[in-house]
Amino acid sequence: MRYSQLMLPTLKEDPAEAEVISHKLMYRAGMIRKLAAGIYSYLPLGLRVIQKVERIIREEMNRSGAQEVLLPCIQPAELWMESHRWEEYGKDLLRMRDRHSRDCCFGPTHEEVITDIARREIRSYRQMPLNLYQIQTKFRDEIRPRFGLMRGREFIMKDAYSFDTDDAGLERSYQKMYDAYSRIFTRCGLTFKVVEAETGVIGGTASHEFMVLAHTGEETIVSCQSCNYAANIQKAGAKRTRLRDRGLGKPLNPLKKVETPGKKTVEEVTQFLKVKPEDLVKTLIFETDQGNVAALIRGDREINESKLQKFLGFGEVKLASDDVVLKLTGAPKGFTGPIGLSIKIIADYSIESMVDFVTGANEQDNHYINVNRGRDVNVDQFADLQMVKEGDLCPRCGKSLSFSRGIEVGHIFKLGTKYSESLKATYLDENDREREIVMGCYGIGVGRTAAAAIEQYHDEDGIIWPIPIAPFQVIVVPVNNKIEPLMETAEGIYRLLSGNGVEVLLDDRDSTPGIKFKDADLIGVPLRLTIGEKNLEKGFIEIRRRKNGETTVVEKDKVVETVSALINEEMEASLRA
Repeated sequence: MRYSQLMLPTLKEDPAEAEVISHKLMYRAGMIRKLAAGIYSYLPLGLRVIQKVERIIREEMNRSGAQEVLLPCIQPAELWMESHRWEEYGKDLLRMRDRHSRDCCFGPTHEEVITDIARREIRSYRQMPLNLYQIQTKFRDEIRPRFGLMRGREFIMKDAYSFDTDDAGLERSYQKMYDAYSRIFTRCGLTFKVVEAETGVIGGTASHEFMVLAHTGEETIVSCQSCNYAANIQKAGAKRTRLRDRGLGKPLNPLKKVETPGKKTVEEVTQFLKVKPEDLVKTLIFETDQGNVAALIRGDREINESKLQKFLGFGEVKLASDDVVLKLTGAPKGFTGPIGLSIKIIADYSIESMVDFVTGANEQDNHYINVNRGRDVNVDQFADLQMVKEGDLCPRCGKSLSFSRGIEVGHIFKLGTKYSESLKATYLDENDREREIVMGCYGIGVGRTAAAAIEQYHDEDGIIWPIPIAPFQVIVVPVNNKIEPLMETAEGIYRLLSGNGVEVLLDDRDSTPGIKFKDADLIGVPLRLTIGEKNLEKGFIEIRRRKNGETTVVEKDKVVETVSALINEEMEASLRA
């Protein structure tokens, strides 16, 4: 491809709305352009990267035995009503009506559609295992689309769905996808970590996220270097520790109400009472689909709403409004406590070992001290409700947990019979008994993977593409178009490389060397061949590697051989993964 013929509108300045580096650089490198909030057009350079990622995905999905399909993006509401997700999915679901006033939606995912195919086409256990996948445009009506392709409303996704006769079959299918995803992201040249995750609105019994490691990532990864335990912050747990025990036979201190005028926060109350934050128990009121509940958490901890929601098994869990808190407790927020509450009380496991703790008194400007479970507070259930903190102990090996940042690019789920049960997708087993199909689903954000690569690999000059997904492998840069021998050499090398299957961009613009070099760095082409007058007089061409700035000169006659060897070295490394 010749630069003069390529639609590549690079920019010198960052777009004002861009917040993360991938958004800034994809815009500046002429890869994307915004149409509306969270909706982007892919320009030629951006599409080349997307197609590279898609090709790797297809190769590995096919290698795993999956078969490609293409499903409709517009889905009838009836299917979503059968799965009970028409209302559960919330406002992220883009709903519409056709000319006949029939409700439908633009698919954010395709569990319902694929299960409908399964219930119509799968009749016997002999037809499974089966795995069907597609690469297709999705739409989720994010309330705050941001970060370019990282959190858009319209996006390209690879979604796959496995069908098995039982849980053992699902385990095998799940492991195949786990392995395929590991190969995909390795072949894309990415450094990533696989972490345990919550299943969210997709549902199921278990899931894993594939996280590209980047200090700019919006997700927190909790991991243990000793045993390789890893989970996202919503899922992560820690080893239970006992804060303190009173000891057998020691009498309880008397419950006492104390005035705490104007002291609402943990910091204010503990400083006023001269106690530590871990000596206080916070009482948080939540509104749920099935009534209000109170959650108790230690004062030095934050509650993990994802864990609470999963424990309760309710569709929506949210902090109660000020009015609801006042109605239930008789006091404003900041003075809420568990004593005397007439709603269900769930406490974090850390509360089990606490004695003589502090709580709100459900009375403005008052708190209780010397509160004890059993005598003063009756807890209905205990659960792991706390957000893990760095330095907590690993739930598996007991060593210290550490935090890092990552970007979710893939997510796999064990769905079980969640959808086959509601949509009545069944098969006949070897004894002609009707059974529900056991399912899994597996997603990859295609554009998100490209953006994550930029978040992981960039510098102050622009993008540093891993060679397997780079839009071009080589850029040939003659420093002066007016010098005929330079242009003849550049044209000749361009033709030779192209003829040898190298993806090469010839910068044939009548621009200064500085502009050409800056644009080459900005768009992140892995290898730059510079055709300069002094080197050429000696029969040499300069080769510069974008990822480390390493520059070498080679004989003109050995350029194709050297470039091909450099490309093959990196490509073969990814294929061996």
